[in-house]
Amino acid sequence: MHLLDWIVLLLTIGGIVLYGSWKGREAKHSLKGFLLADRELPWYHILLSVMATQASAITFLSVPGQAYTDGMRFVQFYLGLPIAMIVLSVTFIPQYYQLKIFTAYQFLEERFDSKTRILTSFLFLIPRALSTGVTIAAPSIILSTLLGWDLTWTNCVTAAVVTFYCIFGGSKTISYTQLLQMGVVLAGMVIAAIYIIQALPQEIGMKESLQLAGKMGKINLIDWKFDINNRYTIWSGIIGGFFLQLSYFGTDQSQVGRYLTGQTANESKKGLLLNGFLKIPMQFFILLVGILVFVFYQFNQAPLFFNKTTELSWSTAKGHEAIDQENKQIFNQKKQTETALIQAISQEETAKIPFLKSQIMDLHEQQAKVKEKAVTLLKSQNLKAESQDTNYIFLRFIVDHLPIGLVGFLIAMILLASMGSMASAFGSLTSTVMVDIYQRFINQHASNEHYWWSSKLVTLGWGIFCLVVAQFSVNMGSLIEVVNILGSWFYGTILGVFLCAFYLPKTQGSHVFWAAIIAEAFVIYAWKIDLMAFLWLNVLGCVMVVSLAFIFQGIGQLTKAKP
Repeated sequence: MHLLDWIVLLLTIGGIVLYGSWKGREAKHSLKGFLLADRELPWYHILLSVMATQASAITFLSVPGQAYTDGMRFVQFYLGLPIAMIVLSVTFIPQYYQLKIFTAYQFLEERFDSKTRILTSFLFLIPRALSTGVTIAAPSIILSTLLGWDLTWTNCVTAAVVTFYCIFGGSKTISYTQLLQMGVVLAGMVIAAIYIIQALPQEIGMKESLQLAGKMGKINLIDWKFDINNRYTIWSGIIGGFFLQLSYFGTDQSQVGRYLTGQTANESKKGLLLNGFLKIPMQFFILLVGILVFVFYQFNQAPLFFNKTTELSWSTAKGHEAIDQENKQIFNQKKQTETALIQAISQEETAKIPFLKSQIMDLHEQQAKVKEKAVTLLKSQNLKAESQDTNYIFLRFIVDHLPIGLVGFLIAMILLASMGSMASAFGSLTSTVMVDIYQRFINQHASNEHYWWSSKLVTLGWGIFCLVVAQFSVNMGSLIEVVNILGSWFYGTILGVFLCAFYLPKTQGSHVFWAAIIAEAFVIYAWKIDLMAFLWLNVLGCVMVVSLAFIFQGIGQLTKAKP
């Protein structure tokens, strides 16, 4: 990177971290001050903090790449979110505020028993700690590959900065940094979109870009076909996505901890409901940026491999010149055909359009086969060949094509997105350990000062653990999917426990405890044998817990009824 990029990067991140740390000093030296920011935050803090928690660097690295390779159908993943936010606002939030709890799992002991609380806490801690490691690794893997940064040191510095300001000011610092982080992130995506449109050929504007992408099958927003093995359809989004989002926002402490910082239940409801209705447009826009990157590379030849490490291997492979030449010829032919298609659309020459579209799709398939040929050549010479480079597409575009200064700002945007999500995760992991384990079972009568210092030490411990996980998080494919798959292993089961608590008043703790264990084992087995697409695992886990708990409740009543 240029010196100016480094200056922009360091000033942007440093300024936000220092501001958040300065605001965090106002929090009281107590568990409530460290974990819940003294419950003093307004609705807009809730809104942006919740969005920043969910929108990690993975979102801004992987989602544009997802759109580039697979179109916009990923947006269907979020269709169940508004419904989930309404359900949460009506049921979960009033109960949480009435009981004045610190974590969602405290409610389960009030309703059931301590073993159900502990089980659910562990079901949360496992995926949250693992996915936080992936969140740390995501930008580090890609930045180290494209910019030559050392992977280990990038992981260490990112984790250390976040751990520092989480330890320093707790939840209040997290919220204030996230407030500015989301502003920078959204500004960065808007700037990237504007620059891409300006960098296209003069005759290609926004309208022509969308027309071309649509003809190539990239504007595939809605898939009405019901297919349990298809990851992204309107049905998996509304049904499976609803269960996943309801569990994530209603039972995952990384989100619950954000909206429990609200001044009142109404402030939390307002922030969550706005998040539910703004998240879909935001994801649509991020996917749209990916589509614009795709269109850009229809008129500017894309690298055969977006991963620079693989590209370096390719440059040393024997016989790569012939494949490069073939790839270039196909690109030039495709570019000419696409220009002709846009002219045919603008001049309403409807007879030409199907023929030109068919030609473009044939050339697109030829490009894919050229890449397969290149991967085969690399493997035959025992050279590094990572064909799955979805996560590298957007950042490679930034590094290769954006002007000096803007590169540093957008890399800062990606790191800030990662830091916002990591901070909430560290806060939630600390809350769960401190409130549900340490304060409840180990040391119930310590002073506020003791709990305040203990929370800082636990945060440090989680920072180190997640850093270790990050060091092993490589070659996982689309990282946005990895995180959601990890969540889908556990979130359905956790949600089932909470639904039993809310809607099955006669169910006892033992019924739910054993139902959750059986359901979780079956969910993992279903994933292992690839029984269904991962979003449906959320439905499976939830339905199994509720059904089994109801059955166990009935058996228990019959047993008691016998003389």
